[in-house]
Amino acid sequence: MKIKFWKMHGARNDFVLIDDRAGTFPVSDRAFTTHLAARHSGIGAEGVILIQKSKTSGFLMRFFNPDGGEVGMCGNGARCAARLAFELGITEKKMTIETPAGQIEAQVMQKGVRLWMTPPSGWELNGSLDLTGRHLTYGFVNTGVPHVVMRTGELRDVDVREIGSAVRRHRQFAPEGTNVNFMEISPDGELTVRTYERGVEAETLACGTGVTACGLIAAKNGWVKLPVNVHTASGDVLVVDGTLTEEGARGITLTGPTEHVFEGSIEY
Repeated sequence: MKIKFWKMHGARNDFVLIDDRAGTFPVSDRAFTTHLAARHSGIGAEGVILIQKSKTSGFLMRFFNPDGGEVGMCGNGARCAARLAFELGITEKKMTIETPAGQIEAQVMQKGVRLWMTPPSGWELNGSLDLTGRHLTYGFVNTGVPHVVMRTGELRDVDVREIGSAVRRHRQFAPEGTNVNFMEISPDGELTVRTYERGVEAETLACGTGVTACGLIAAKNGWVKLPVNVHTASGDVLVVDGTLTEEGARGITLTGPTEHVFEGSIEY
């Protein structure tokens, strides 16, 4: 079977996207999904996205990490999927997307895609944990997937892989684990973020749900005001906006660039 794919990225967060409205992709073959994402032996990506039929929305987005595991949501991936779905004539510029984390909305614009995120949940603004003799404080929020957010000074000096990997697997977040974000706040109220992503098990150049989590935690703590510009490791800037409430936040949006890299087909 020949499978057509599109390689896209949102702020250098890259994905393999497949139009699977016919439902023929071998979802149960986890090894094949892992092969597609492999950097040296496959297409190479930080996630594989299926665009499938939906009874309630413009389409259903399913997202698989490079380890083959499926997760509920990916912000930059959803923005890429929205642009591709519009270009393929599946949806209009303004659309609804069904995800395992809930229904979201997106709007394709001339220079990017705006995404209305799932309602954030599981808030914790002043969490703490011990890590090999080190005491860490953090914020936590689920923006479709779980995210720890830690404020730091010199972001470039942070060992994202070592600390991120340890926090990601900490018993406090068992059994699913968590994504881990390190956030620096500039004097002008903008954020710079580095993210360790579970499933990728490495630092990525950008993470949409992580950027959103950082913007929300920073705003809830009164460190910044929404909308806030968030600088990613790729050098791209994403914008987090919305309204804070006593319960959390509502109407949260993530806006930023999406780009095509190439397209092709692969045999299964």
